Amino acid sequence: MTKTIQSLVFLVVWAAVSAPLAYASETADADPYENLNRKSHSFNQTLDKYIARPAAKLYTSTLPDPVEKGVVNVFSNLDEITNVFNSLLQAKFGQAANDTGRFLINSTIGIGGLFDVAQRAGLPKGEGEDFGQTLGAWGVAEGPYLMLPLIGPSTLRDAPSKFIDSFANPVSYLDEVSDRNSMRALGLLSTRAELLELDDVITGDSYLFVRDVYLQRRQYLVSDGAIEDDFGDLDDY
Repeated sequence: MTKTIQSLVFLVVWAAVSAPLAYASETADADPYENLNRKSHSFNQTLDKYIARPAAKLYTSTLPDPVEKGVVNVFSNLDEITNVFNSLLQAKFGQAANDTGRFLINSTIGIGGLFDVAQRAGLPKGEGEDFGQTLGAWGVAEGPYLMLPLIGPSTLRDAPSKFIDSFANPVSYLDEVSDRNSMRALGLLSTRAELLELDDVITGDSYLFVRDVYLQRRQYLVSDGAIEDDFGDLDDY
């Protein structure tokens, strides 16, 4: 299980325990478009049920684990460019140096990112940085919650930030459109396969569950892991 997936599992469990008490009113205020968002959520769930999830299950059952891990590593390595770009914008120079080193080592010794050699060399994988987090670090409010068709959960701040981040993604600069689309499809399939283990964790109203976990995950990332709660006697995570 990768560090990112471990964080997601933690947040899913944390949301299930605390969201009904500590987060309900806050997320309600952050979701003025709930009726429209629920329609998008239902549309996405249908696509996931009949296309994405079956494809991800076939993918994991067909590929040997080392190959599947290699694919995850390749896309994780490409993400380091976005991480460096946004770390610099947030003045996280130490993190930027770490991620630059990871990209250089894994792109060369790690054979294009297939192997995470940098981890063994003492350069750990970070949680990741994106332009939405950069705007959050600059004090830009996340705005209303949005469930986007095909794309999934987002906010008014995060949605356009995905476009900005695309300029730092090497896949965007592949010459052939078919190559770009194939790489993006493989990346989405790999990501969905990693999240299969979370499917059975979702309980109750799936829309509210996904919304609360997404917003708390974004809070977690923007605050670099410091999650505030309303219980007073618990440490920040």
